[in-house]
Amino acid sequence: MSTVSELLTSEAVYAGTGRTVAGIVNSIETLEGGGFLVRRPFPKASFSDFDPFLLLDEMGPMEVAPGEAKGAPDHPHRGFETVTYLLSGDMEHRDSRGHAGRLTPGDVQWMTAGAGVVHSEMPSREFSRTGGRMHGFQLWVNLPQRDKMIKPRYQEISSSQIPKVTSDDGLVTVSVIAGEAMGHQAVIETRTPIVYLHYQIKPGGATVQKVPGDYNAFAYVVDGAGLFGAERERAADGQMVLFAQDSDAVRIENPADATTTLDVLLIAGVPLNEPVARYGPFVMNTEVEIRQAIEDYQMGRMGAIAV
Repeated sequence: MSTVSELLTSEAVYAGTGRTVAGIVNSIETLEGGGFLVRRPFPKASFSDFDPFLLLDEMGPMEVAPGEAKGAPDHPHRGFETVTYLLSGDMEHRDSRGHAGRLTPGDVQWMTAGAGVVHSEMPSREFSRTGGRMHGFQLWVNLPQRDKMIKPRYQEISSSQIPKVTSDDGLVTVSVIAGEAMGHQAVIETRTPIVYLHYQIKPGGATVQKVPGDYNAFAYVVDGAGLFGAERERAADGQMVLFAQDSDAVRIENPADATTTLDVLLIAGVPLNEPVARYGPFVMNTEVEIRQAIEDYQMGRMGAIAV
């Protein structure tokens, strides 16, 4: 279910190893939920999805004044997973099945919506009162057809549970959210093989992450600017790097003359190669299933969040 990874030697890192870059995608800015600003590399008109991934949103970073924090009030999900990774801020989650949770910096919530839930993602009362810095990510992962209508479940992983590994030279640190890196395995279980890694690379540092050749893989630059792929293509914050399927490794480097740490997400997964029918927060395989999902929500069959 997971991939094997390792930090290669300096000689291998600089030997032009790794996949080539298939393209670099710029993010767009859009308003979501109750009106909070996000940067989104996909989906958009020029780039709809990246099988098995359906959406990536960067929420912030933004400084929020007291009383001005916004979130995503009650909304439904069916047929996919949402992965929320909070870097700063304080969020509370509730749903129509009685689940309630809280995310603080470094925490991850991996929600498998499956047959459907009504979900609320809002700033905590304390954060709303005080304001502060809000920054995080939400990734939507498609579910295979066999799992579309499974029972919803949550995996809420605190920052302390997420493996964090630093290379021997001290230049590369990785948080292992899903998959494996530098010999450390994530604690999260995924329905299909997924790699989700958060790298922080100091100037002069580089890594080669093992990713099987049949995985779709991309990197999203959170902060800084780095060199990607065997040809060392440059990408900066807010840009997404798509990798070709021409190698079983992905290479990332922060140049020695850089003035800041390179902060980057590396995400990869096995393509499902299945039909996708999509309408807002419903992702199924046929239009008939989408219409059923809409009806189920409108008729209250997904429940409601208790007041």
